[in-house]
Amino acid sequence: MSTVALGNYEFEPKDVRKNFPAPLLYIGWEDHLLFCAPVCLPLPGETPFGALTSEVLPGVYGAHPDFAHIDWSQVLWFKSSQPWQPDPTKSLQENGIGHKDVIRFRTPGLIGIKGSLS
Repeated sequence: MSTVALGNYEFEPKDVRKNFPAPLLYIGWEDHLLFCAPVCLPLPGETPFGALTSEVLPGVYGAHPDFAHIDWSQVLWFKSSQPWQPDPTKSLQENGIGHKDVIRFRTPGLIGIKGSLS
């Protein structure tokens, strides 16, 4: 069934950058459906990308048994569903990450609790 707009919806969206303490970044862990959707974190653009793996993600995903076994040198990264290789020494902003961007990572050999994708 199609829908028809009855008028113009002209308004400023509420999720613009200025309404948050820092740009929002969505981060998802592929093949780990215990986390059913990417998490959304307010992270300053100046945050070094390497800090994600050492300081941010342990607090988000660290309770999962696979997390301790991640070989970060082998992780496959995706930005907007495309393969992507971030530079861990550069900031989020320098890596081209902006407000409400989505990044995902896949951990080869780790596919959830006992291979269950969970």
